[in-house]
Amino acid sequence: MTENLPDRMVYREGKDGKGAMLFDYDRTSADSIFRYAKRLEGKTFLDIRNQYLSHMGIPDAQTLSEDARAKGQLGNFLEEYYFGYKPNGDQAADFRETGVELKQTCIDVRKDGTYTAGERLSVTNISYEEPVEEDFYRSHVWEKIRLILLVHYLRDKSVPRMLYRILYVNLFTPPAADLDVITGDYRKIVNKIIAGKAHELSESDTLYLGACTKGATAEKSLRPQYYGDHVPAKKRNFCLKRQYMDYVLHTYILRDAVPCERVVSDSAALKERSFEEIVMERISGHFGRSDRELCAEYGREYNGNKAQWIDLAYRMLGIRGNHAEEFVKANIVVKAIRLEENGAMRESMSFPPFRFLDLASQEWEESDVYAYFSETRFLFVVYRRRGREYVLRSARFWNMPRADLEVTVREGWEAVRRTIREGVRFSVSPNGTISNNLPGKGDNRIIHIRPHAAKSAYRLANGIVRGNVERDANPLPDGQWMTTQSFWINNSYILGEI
Repeated sequence: MTENLPDRMVYREGKDGKGAMLFDYDRTSADSIFRYAKRLEGKTFLDIRNQYLSHMGIPDAQTLSEDARAKGQLGNFLEEYYFGYKPNGDQAADFRETGVELKQTCIDVRKDGTYTAGERLSVTNISYEEPVEEDFYRSHVWEKIRLILLVHYLRDKSVPRMLYRILYVNLFTPPAADLDVITGDYRKIVNKIIAGKAHELSESDTLYLGACTKGATAEKSLRPQYYGDHVPAKKRNFCLKRQYMDYVLHTYILRDAVPCERVVSDSAALKERSFEEIVMERISGHFGRSDRELCAEYGREYNGNKAQWIDLAYRMLGIRGNHAEEFVKANIVVKAIRLEENGAMRESMSFPPFRFLDLASQEWEESDVYAYFSETRFLFVVYRRRGREYVLRSARFWNMPRADLEVTVREGWEAVRRTIREGVRFSVSPNGTISNNLPGKGDNRIIHIRPHAAKSAYRLANGIVRGNVERDANPLPDGQWMTTQSFWINNSYILGEI
């Protein structure tokens, strides 16, 4: 059964063996481990704990004790209470006899009721105390992902963690096409570590396999590097990135993914050149051509709307729609940048809107802004005006430099959060215009906030109500409402980067 897994990606099977004994499985058989694990589906972590306590003859097993309500991580819960072995720091697979690695990961529910992967999947730690393995297929990363027993549970923050329910259990191996990309990601991370630049690693450096920090404690986890001048670097783990795990969830588990097209359909090409090199080669072959010429070549109506220049980037890559499989898996966002004839960039770049209450309650390394810029990679496609047309001039992959994110962007984000927490002050001019004391574009070199709504809307403490508050505004911590905002990257900063 396991020999076919790399081709099938996921092995799915119905429940069986109801009422079987706890720990009744064979560690030397991947099939036995899987069949036993399938019984987890539908159970809460409290059910599992109570089953274990009952099996061990411990009384009062059916009560929701204080430790069940604790905010601590679920961590290695399944290993001890369901599979019957003590967790350890061994880099080998959890069931080394079969190469099966147990991983649990959460599913979140979006506002529209659909599911999304709630987090990246941590694979194994990056050690700064010994040389790193350069051969991917001899590494602990490969040992940990070649056959994953993937347990998905539903995260519902309105209930105690022990009441989270396990929804799906599957065996998963990354398909061959993904492994071609993952091995390239591994080389990129390893090369940076060997160069003594682990302190410069960013999760957005790579496509599917990332080097992630350890959450809110990352700033306190500095360790001297093994290589180079032993510069202290944040402790990091290899991980399968959240967007990749979302693709796995929808494509192989739920089977409801939006159809995507591959940029590189011949995986053999990835053994000779990187994915980025292939993308750049396809786009650079069109440099010097106008948007009108490109629209004519690819049979697209020239209408001058903002989507047009992004659509053309996909067409140049051989994608008919706007869903490139590799971009979806890697969280790559295509941004079209239009320059004026004198080289000036007129517009700043907007990002998703935020809720004031969410921002006020977040710490930096748990914030939406930090997650977005540390995990997102961009493909900038640059056009320059020539008369009434725009000519394709350049393209590049870009992710925000770690130093810019950790210092300048953080300072800008903290200034906005501080103002929101302390209370936004509003003033009304004689002509009725409402202004506020939130930081402006000139207050930070990289980011600023501005409205992200159809129209302005306010509900102020002095009784003033303007616009469609429910549609275009959201509440502040002090109970007032103001127009929904989003962060923007300053056009001057983007121009300097490209």
